[in-house]
Formats: sequence, structure tokens, C-alpha cells
Amino acid sequence: MDDNKTIDQDRIMKINIEEEMKTSYIDYSMSVIVARALPDVRDGFKPVHRRILFGMRGIGNFSNQPYKKCARVVGEVLGKYHPHGDSSVYGALVRMGQSWNMRYTLVDGQGNFGSVDGDSPAAMRYTECRLSKMGEHIMDDIEKDTVDMVNNFDDTLKEPSVMPTKIPNLLVNGGNGIAVGMATNIPTHNLNEVIDGCCAYIDNPDIDLDGLMKYIPAPDFPTGAYIYGLKGVRDAYATGRGRVVMRAKAEIESGDQHDKIVVTEIPYGVNKQQLIEYIADLVKEGKIDGISNVNDETGRQGMRIVVDVRRDANANVILNKLFKMTALQSSFSVNCIALVNGRPRLLTLKDCIKYFVEHRHEVTIRRTQFDLKKAQERAHILEGLIIAVNNIDEVVEIIKGSKTPSDAQRNLEKRFELDEVQSKAIVDMRLGSLTSLQVDKLHAEYDDLMKTIDELQEILNNPERCKQVMKDDLNEVKEKYGDERRTEIIPDEHEFNAEDFYPNDPVVITISHLGYIKRTPLSDFREQARGGVGAKGARTREKDFTEFIYPATMHQTMLFFTRQGRCYWMKCYEIPEGDKNSKGRAIQNLLALEPGDTVNACLRLRANVSDEFLDTHFVVFATKMGLVKKTSLRAYSNPRSKGIIAININEGDEVVDVRLTNGHNELILADRNGRACRFDESNVRTMGRVSTGVRGMMLDDDGEDEVVGMIVVNNPESETVMVVSQSGYGKRSQVEDYRKTHRGGKGVKTLNITDKTGKLVAIKNVTDDNDLMIINKSGIVIRLAVAECRVMGRATQGVRLINLAKKNDVIASVCKVMSSKLEASVEEESRSAWAKTNEEIKSDTASAEPAGDEAETLPDDNDGNESGEGSDAPVDFD
Repeated sequence: MDDNKTIDQDRIMKINIEEEMKTSYIDYSMSVIVARALPDVRDGFKPVHRRILFGMRGIGNFSNQPYKKCARVVGEVLGKYHPHGDSSVYGALVRMGQSWNMRYTLVDGQGNFGSVDGDSPAAMRYTECRLSKMGEHIMDDIEKDTVDMVNNFDDTLKEPSVMPTKIPNLLVNGGNGIAVGMATNIPTHNLNEVIDGCCAYIDNPDIDLDGLMKYIPAPDFPTGAYIYGLKGVRDAYATGRGRVVMRAKAEIESGDQHDKIVVTEIPYGVNKQQLIEYIADLVKEGKIDGISNVNDETGRQGMRIVVDVRRDANANVILNKLFKMTALQSSFSVNCIALVNGRPRLLTLKDCIKYFVEHRHEVTIRRTQFDLKKAQERAHILEGLIIAVNNIDEVVEIIKGSKTPSDAQRNLEKRFELDEVQSKAIVDMRLGSLTSLQVDKLHAEYDDLMKTIDELQEILNNPERCKQVMKDDLNEVKEKYGDERRTEIIPDEHEFNAEDFYPNDPVVITISHLGYIKRTPLSDFREQARGGVGAKGARTREKDFTEFIYPATMHQTMLFFTRQGRCYWMKCYEIPEGDKNSKGRAIQNLLALEPGDTVNACLRLRANVSDEFLDTHFVVFATKMGLVKKTSLRAYSNPRSKGIIAININEGDEVVDVRLTNGHNELILADRNGRACRFDESNVRTMGRVSTGVRGMMLDDDGEDEVVGMIVVNNPESETVMVVSQSGYGKRSQVEDYRKTHRGGKGVKTLNITDKTGKLVAIKNVTDDNDLMIINKSGIVIRLAVAECRVMGRATQGVRLINLAKKNDVIASVCKVMSSKLEASVEEESRSAWAKTNEEIKSDTASAEPAGDEAETLPDDNDGNESGEGSDAPVDFD
């Protein structure tokens, strides 16, 4: 028993588990990389594809033979060459027969091989297949020792290590695969273009990328569509990695009832059925308005997806939204990794062509050597036969006089100085070969063979002749299988800009207390006289009211700041439109707000801001507890869908107002108890985004006092300070009436607070060119001209601005907008510019250009400050 125990212990090997895990994983990963997941740069095949084609050739499953069951092919491959799952083999077989995946199919399939809608193929017992013509050409000359043959998995058969393909399959049909620690994704290309590029490289191995791109301008996908811009293509060709932007081919068909968007080609790799379902979901969720129906009318004539556009909608706008929000525009991320001498490498376009041409050179040399050897062997036999027929009588006598065929061979070798091969051919020669006609044929065949031998030796000895043979082989394939490019190229990438389709009209963005947002044309709010009762505003839910209103124009970007100090981005035209009586849409459906957080302030910004502007302007925050914080605008220049931290908020505090400054402005903070504190912006140092700020104003200790707003003073001589109280009273005062102090002070009285006026609710800096929009909690809206409010002392209680008809009603929000007269001229100018642009777009949707800088002609609410520096109103980027 002890002896057995000793034997068992002797069989146990102690190893380091860390080293064993490392070694085993590396072995596994290299096996996946080399033997399964990555294609070879020479023929563009993974082992499974190579084995499928070779197996089909082995059972005579050629293009001119009847179809065979796919199960028959899969069984052949599994049993002889590929000891893996049948589903992986069948999946690879099916993909080589799918015309929407392969630019040139290598398998001719019969039966259900799936569809572009993502339908699965039928089981392999139901489908049939055979090699396509091009699939056969992949294996041309394989019997001529052109490639190395290796043992299969059980060392009973031979299989090719690579295919002797005349077709640059890696580029032509592309490939994809996920290995361990790396992946590959190679687009398809046009055969004519790739072969022309290969021939150009053969002629000039020093050709650069620009030279190659004259022949191979971009990928060519089997599903057609457009390639939008060549920058990503050039990156992919130059480095092996890049992003190719693809866009569906779509046209707008005008009808009597409504317009239709008809899609006839979709980007490569897009599932048509999922695309249609996603468009329908966007319509149901209200993310795209103006679509009444989506139909798939694909038939024998080709693909046809029809999107019905409602009568009141602009088909160009809808198409632009579809490109932006769906896979009608998508990208192909090129990651050109393939095996080079058994090692994975990231390859440029020139690398791919270089290694294929080198492979073709090796195949050509080995094929030539094989043919030369066969020709020389045949010529050697013919030389003996010619000697025999020239001395036929003597040969017959020698054969007749020999006892056995072996003796006859030896006698002939001795008499005519022949070798064993020649003597055997003479002994085996048929009597019919002795006719004069056959003798002439022997001489003619020998002469032809000598010419062939000379040509083959010329190929081996003359590199230029070898290059010509390689080009002839490639051009032969091109003539047989080359076709026109399917994917059209739009060289200059021009993204469809939604601003091209919207007039830059002034709008009002309203946000309710419960978080419903909408945009309404400013013209919907007519001006009333001071002291009017206003008009009915938004229909809100019970206990809801419009809390914030912001002026903007359609092309501007809104930066939303929440109570808890986060910042979000959205274009004005992306905000759902509604009339002044509509409720709007929940802002949580548009912005990724955190639970319990709400929008509390906003800036409006113009796109394409210069670096100088970003570095010289600042975002200033005011909080309820009287803190202020100044941060460089550059910190907020990179939008993120989930928002960013804009300011660090203490417990119990919240953001009240946000303004844009130029670093040299004055700030005025106002509190509920009717006091205002004026100080220079320079008193607030610049801080990072994730900071709390410093004290800007000291509040009363009554437990109810809080900051209600902040204004930025740019021109004290032309601007006045407007304050509004809860009960609808307000007044204008000169800026100079407010004594300048240091930050952190109590400030001075800005409104005489009484029971009649109620607490202060808003502070704005205004001129006679402004209107005020006032909304109370019951939903009543009034728009009045600031010019009707006279300038008076800061310590007075002001005059009635709006008559609160309902008892206990109070002012909810105050907003400054441009005057109605100025708005009318701006709207007319904006619509004229947009109408001109819209006509240009309709003439050629695919090449729509931006609508120009009509937005630059719009005055903003900065009171004549065109740079947007230091105004109270939200500011545009220049």
C-alpha cells in the first residue's frame, strides 16, 4: 500500500499556478488568433472558409455540377478538415453565399440562405449549395504545387495552408472577426478597382497612398448607398484604422396628398427590418414628428422603404432627422488586422496589396516551375520516341529479339543511349503511333514543348516577364467578374445640418414647475398695455405652473443648468414645439436628469465658438444662499449626453441664476426682501467646474430670505434695472442708483417691500428696446413694452405691471425679450433667408449646403452688445 502511495506521489508534478495560467492562456489566445478568428493577408480567408471551399472541391461540387445538400458539405468539412461545431461551419458557408454580405459570393446557394432583414437561414438539411465561378477561381492551380499542403487534424489527409487565389479576396470581400485581445473589420471593395491598384503596385512598388487611391478611391459595399466624405477612408488606408461614414440612398417623392421619403439602398450591415421598427418606435415615442406611416415595399424590383410624411411636415426636415437618429446614416469602423507570416498585424492599404502581390509572385513562380518540370519530362520522353520512330526497324528487331520487356528496355538503352524512362516509353508505344501522321504529331508536339520551355524559363529568369504574367492573370479575372461600383462616393463630407431646414425665428422656451418644456414662437405673445390682465397661457396639470421662460432663436444651443448644479445641452429646434396654451413635454424625456433634479437656469449659445472667446468669457453662477462662482467658458465647451457637473452645491442650496460674462463686467444680486448688491466681477476669482464658490451677498436671518436673481451690467449709461414683485408691481431704476460695494455685503434697497407689493421675484437689466413677459402661477401671460415703464427711484414700490385677477395669485416668472416691432423685422428677415435656403435644398437634397450666416443678422437680447459680453439676457456665441 505504501508502495502505491509512493508511485502516486511520483506522478504528481508541482507547478507554479500563475505561470501555468499565463502559459495556457497565451496558448489559447494564439490558437484563436491564428487558427480561427483572423484572416490570412494572402487569400483573405480564415481556416474555416478555406476548408469549406477545399472540401467542396474535393467532392466535385463545382458550378457546372448539380447542387449538393449543405449538410453533405458540412459533414465533409467536419469529418476531414475542421473538427469544430457544425453551426460554425454552416454559418460560414451561408455567409459566403449571401449577396448582401459578400461583394462577390463564393458559394452559389439554393434555398433559404437568410435575408437582409436578419432572417436566419433554413437548416442545412433543407438548403443546397455549390461553388460559384469565382469560388472555383480561388483554387486555380492548386494542383500545381503552388501552395504548401499541411496535414489535417488527424494527419490522414492534406489541406492547403493558403489558397493560390488570383482574386485579392481580403480587400474584395473584406472580413470581420473577434479574437482574444484584438478584432478585425475590413470593408469590401470593387474588384476592378483593387486589381487596377494591384497592377499599379506591380509596375511601381514605390507608389504612395495618393497614387493607390486613384485606383481604389474607397470601399464598395454590396448594399450600395453612399460613402460620405473621404477623410475617414484615407485614415483607414493610411493607418489601418478609420471610420467610413455611410448614408442610405433616399429620395423625396412629391404626391398629391403628401410627400414620401423612399429609401432604395441602405448602409452595409444594417438590418432592414430593425431599421423600420426603430423608425416606428421613434414616431411612437414622439422623438420624430411628421411621419404618418412606414412601409416596406421591397420586391423583385429591389429594396424600397417608404416613409409617408404628413401634409403639414417638411420632408427635408424629416429626412435629416432620420439620418441623424437612425441607421440610415451609420459608420463602418475599419480595423484592418490580418495574419502576416502567422502573426497578426495592423495593415495599411499598401500593405494589403503588397502581401497579396508577393503571394501571387510566389504562386506564379511555383506554378511556372511545376509546368516547366512537366514540360521537360514530356520533352525528354518525346526525344526518345523520336529516336525510336527514326530507327523503327532496328527498334522492332531489338524488341523482337528480347525475351522480356525488361530485356528490351536494357537493349534499347544500350543501343541508343537512352535512360529508363525513355526506353519504357518506347516499349509501351502503340503500333498506331508508327503511322506517318502520328510521327509528324510527335515532331510538332516536341517543337511546341521546346517553345513552352523557353517561355517558362523566360518567366523564371526575367522579373519583368514574371510581372506581366501576374498582371495578365489579374486582368483575366477582372474581365470575367469585374462590375461597376455600387457605392457612390461623395468626396467632400458635408453633414446635413438641421439648421438648414429651420428658420431662425425668435422663440420662447418655457419650463413649468413640474418640469414640462416647450418652445413657442415669440409672435404668439401679443403686446399689451401696462396693467393689463394678460392672456391665458399654457394648459398645465393641476398645481403646475410655468416657472421659467427664456428667449432664444431656433438655431441656438441651450445650456440647461439644474438646481443641483449639472449642465446639459440641447438645440432649440430639438425642443418640442407647442402653442402658448399647450402643456409641453416632460423634460426628463429629453434630458438625462438625475432623479429629483430640475432645470433652474439657462444660457443660449451659438455654435463654432473661437478659442479666444472660450478663453476670455466666463460662466457666473448665483445660488439661493447667496454664493457666486465664476468658471471659464471653456470648461463647458464639450457636451455630453448625460450632462456634466457645473457647480458643487451645498446641502440646502440650489442654483438660482447663470450668466455669461467677459471678465470685466459688474454683477448685481437681488434677494426676496428687496435688496440688491452691486460689485465688480473681478472680486470673484476664477474656479474650476467642481467648486462651490464664494459669498456674493449676505442674506437676512429671517429664514425666508434668498437670492432671486442676478444681472450682468455692461453699459450702465444705457441699461436700467427692472425689478418685479410677487403681486405684479415693478419699476425701473438707473444702474448708478445702486452704490457699488464689495461682494458679500448686504447691498441697498431696490424695491420698497410692502404687503401690497409682496416679495421680490425677479431682477432684469432692460432698455426701451425690450419687452417683458410675465407669467403668474395661474397660467396668465402678459407681454408689455419696457418703454411704458418710467424710470424712478430705487426705494419706491413701483407701479402695477399686471393685474392679478385671481385671489392669492402671484407672479411665477419674468422674462426679457426683444420688442414686438424689432421682432417683426427680425422674423421677416429670418423667414426670407430660410425660404431661399429651403428652395436650394429641395433642388438637391443630397448636396444641401448650410443656410448661410443669416443668424448673424439677428439682433440678440444683449442691448446692442453684439459680442454678447456682460448682458443679463442669455448670450449667443459669435
